[in-house]
Amino acid sequence: MATGFKAILTELYTGSRVGSRRFRFGLIAFDAFTILLFIAIAPWPATPELEALGFVLGLLILADFSARWWIAENRRAMLRKIYTIADIIVIVSLLVAPFIHANLAFLRILRGLRILHSYQLLADLRDSSVFFSRHESALIAAVNLFVFVFFTTSVVFALFVDKSAGLDGYVDALYFTVTTLTTTGYGDITPTTTGGKLLAVLIMVVGVALFVQLARAIIQPPKVTQECESCGLLKHDYDASHCKHCGAVIRIKTEGAA
Repeated sequence: MATGFKAILTELYTGSRVGSRRFRFGLIAFDAFTILLFIAIAPWPATPELEALGFVLGLLILADFSARWWIAENRRAMLRKIYTIADIIVIVSLLVAPFIHANLAFLRILRGLRILHSYQLLADLRDSSVFFSRHESALIAAVNLFVFVFFTTSVVFALFVDKSAGLDGYVDALYFTVTTLTTTGYGDITPTTTGGKLLAVLIMVVGVALFVQLARAIIQPPKVTQECESCGLLKHDYDASHCKHCGAVIRIKTEGAA
């Protein structure tokens, strides 16, 4: 019975059937929902209702994590992945919060890392979405920048902003992150502690690099991720019929393709 159930899970998470694809798209939607929810409720004070919602989400994330762990071929390699570590932290912070009376603000900001878990699921879009395959680099770069901005905003809000300010305080943290990232620096909100200044340096260095990566992905001609069976080259022009490295035939899906 266990073997049969494991085979079903393996098909859902890795199979190519229509039902399996829809299941994985549902997981993508769930991941997007959780990250947007965690961003939205970041400035809100903890309430029994939010803790109950977080507990339910924690159980769902735990179920997803347990299924992936069960069907994983290399569990040790899975544990070394950053989104696995983020999932474990998220699950613990969600499940223990209703039962302890402590400030879990720092653990709560790590819930924003849930979106990292979606990167592996986005690979499914390469096979079913021509738009994604054409603009994959730009979309991934945009997601990278989005994650960095809002995760950093959560860190700034949790560590350097008065929590009683609520939504206004969160907007101030977002404003500080964006003005620092773009090196605009209006000067109306400035870090006064050593930790705050070091964080500002990190925001500028990493944020500018991510912004440049996004601009380059938008400006450069679009490439499609399609591994050449002959030489292994991954990136090709979206309308290519042969690998530019070895000349082997490649079959890239385009509009109207079966």
